Amino acid sequence: MFEQVDYASLELNPFSMMKQETFLITAGDADDWNTMTAGWGFLGIMWARPAFGIVVRDSRYTYEFLKKYNRFTCSFFPPGYEKALQICGTTSGRSVDKAALTGLHPVVVAQDNQELVTFEEANMVFCCSSASQTDIRPEDFLNAAIEKHYPNKDYHTLFIGFIEQVLAQNA
Repeated sequence: MFEQVDYASLELNPFSMMKQETFLITAGDADDWNTMTAGWGFLGIMWARPAFGIVVRDSRYTYEFLKKYNRFTCSFFPPGYEKALQICGTTSGRSVDKAALTGLHPVVVAQDNQELVTFEEANMVFCCSSASQTDIRPEDFLNAAIEKHYPNKDYHTLFIGFIEQVLAQNA
């Protein structure tokens, strides 16, 4: 199903990956997990390691799992999964089984003898260990235009994860 690939060999455009494709953030283990759709994030090097940055509001159910577990996956999908991703971004795992509702099939992958959850339909998965979390606060904005993204004052928390492995579907 998945094979590990060297992050340094990836040829991708993170700008189109984040903006046009969206992705699923999933935190937890085989028995206790939640997922949500995200469209904001970044890839790069932080603290001398490959890193993935995600932002999640504390009102999201996935936030609780990010706080409880020290790892997460960011899963990207080929075209055709837009409806499933929309459902995962507009429904709460508190009240519905997102996998059953979307038809996505959760699978467990291992990272340093710990379980992470992704989906067999994903074509690329970033497996991350949590490195830091920082509350995004309006008093820290240097550009006032950022505030327009928060009409309800529901600010994000920035989670930075070290990319421990990248998985891709077997060709």
